[in-house]
Amino acid sequence: MKDKEKLSWTWQTIIAILLGNISYALTVKLFLLPANLASGGGTGIALAVHYLTGLPVSGILLLVNVGMLLLGLFTLGRTFVVNTLASTFLIPAALEVFDRILGDFVLTGDILLCTLFAGLGVGVSMGIVIRTGASTGGMDIPPLVLYKYLRIPVSVSLYVFDVTILLLQAPLNQTENILYSILFVMISAVALDKTMLLGTTRTEVKIVSDRSSQIRDAILKEVDRGVTLLEAEGGYLHDKTQMVFTVVSNRELYKLEKIVRSIDPASFMVVSRVSEVRGRGFSMEKQAL
Repeated sequence: MKDKEKLSWTWQTIIAILLGNISYALTVKLFLLPANLASGGGTGIALAVHYLTGLPVSGILLLVNVGMLLLGLFTLGRTFVVNTLASTFLIPAALEVFDRILGDFVLTGDILLCTLFAGLGVGVSMGIVIRTGASTGGMDIPPLVLYKYLRIPVSVSLYVFDVTILLLQAPLNQTENILYSILFVMISAVALDKTMLLGTTRTEVKIVSDRSSQIRDAILKEVDRGVTLLEAEGGYLHDKTQMVFTVVSNRELYKLEKIVRSIDPASFMVVSRVSEVRGRGFSMEKQAL
C-alpha cells in the first residue's frame, strides 16, 4: 500500500512540475513578450538581452539557467540540482515550442490585460512548481548561495536581485512599461503566495466555556474533529476553567459555531485562520477507534 501511495505521489509531482513550467512558458509568450514587460529573475535577464540583441528568449534563458545550475551544483550539492534540473530545461524548451507554434500570434494588445494575466500566470505557475518541493532554478539560486555562506536572508537578496534586474531594463523600456512591470511583479508575488497556501488553510477555534466537556463531546461526535482541552485561568476572578482547542476546515466553521452557541450562548470564542495544518484528519488519515 505504501509503495502505491509513493508511486502515485511521484506521478502527481511530475505532472505538477510539467504543468507549472509549461504554463510559465506560455505566460511569457502570450503576455510578457507582446507587452514588452520587464521581469525579475532569469527571465528578466533573458528579456533584457532579447530586447538589446534580438536573440531568442528561450536560448538566452537556457544559458542563464544552466549557468545558475552549475553554480548550485558546486555550492549547494547534488540534491538541490536534482530538484532544479526539470525547470532548468523545461521552461526554455516549452518557450521555444510555443514560439514556433504561435509565431507572431498576439492574444491581446492591451498592456493592462497583459500585465494582470502575466502576473497571475507567472505567480500561479511558480507556486505549482514550488509546492512540489522542486525549484524554479535560475536567479533563485544566488540568494541561496549567499544565505549558505554569508547568512544573508534569502528574501532580502532575492528582492535586491529582482529590483536590480528590473532597473537594468529601465533604459530599454518606456517609463509606462516599467510602471506596468512593477505592477506585474507585485501581482505575481501575491499570486505565488495564494497558490502556495491554496487548499491548506484551516480555521483554528478556541472556546472558553463553563460547559467545555459538553462542547468537547459535541465536536467529537457531530463535527468529527479532534479536540484538545487546555487548562486556563480567568484574568479577573482567577477562576479555573478549560479552553477547548480545535482545528476545522473552513466549511465546518459555521456548523461548529452553531453547536457551541446551542450549548453555551455566553461562551467566549476566538476564530483564527491558519495557513497549514499537519496531522491526523488533515495531512494524515484519521485513526479508526
